[in-house]
Amino acid sequence: MHTVLVTGTNRGIGLEFVRQYAEEGWRVHACARDPKAAKELAAIKGDVTIHRLEVADDRQIAHLVKELKGDAVDILVNNAGVGGSDGSTDPDDWLRVFHINSIAPVRVAEALLPNLEMGSAKTVLSLTSRMGSIADNGSGGSYAYRSSKAALNAAMKSLAIDWKRRGVIVVVAHPGWVKTDMGGPSAQISPQRSVAGLRQKLSALKPADSGSFFNYDGSTLPW
Repeated sequence: MHTVLVTGTNRGIGLEFVRQYAEEGWRVHACARDPKAAKELAAIKGDVTIHRLEVADDRQIAHLVKELKGDAVDILVNNAGVGGSDGSTDPDDWLRVFHINSIAPVRVAEALLPNLEMGSAKTVLSLTSRMGSIADNGSGGSYAYRSSKAALNAAMKSLAIDWKRRGVIVVVAHPGWVKTDMGGPSAQISPQRSVAGLRQKLSALKPADSGSFFNYDGSTLPW
């Protein structure tokens, strides 16, 4: 049985990842900040184990590792993230966004490396954004969010290089402008379509793809 671990699963894209993988018969480790409040998550049928995880808390990451008891993880989906205040350069907000969007995904991946090495797919997917692309920035603004995603992209590119010898594939992907609480009602695509496209791309990844930045439809995006 294949196993996937997803962060930020109480709603939106993370919730849809859990739903689709569970429907496909995967074993799913679903991580949420407040499992008791995640009613939709708890209602998903299948082999789903819910874990409490605030990704910015190293103690909770360590506890998650203990809960996994050395089990293999085929795919890690770093989905948890925050948007930040649009246009704000407040240092406290900026650092908070960086901690959650840039540092936490690396910390989670590092903690789960032994589990990933035991898996078959050995894949880390971190959800980023086109707003983290410097080449694609034509509108400005969103300083904290843009820079946090650009930093995430750079960090994951380094992990891809450093973990190549371990056989671990590391990629970042833009899920599209998705109709979620963060994306808003004017967004272009549904979580179902976004996750289906991302899963299709994940299933076709090869070691040579490690370190790439792609869109939910599989196309390559500029750094």
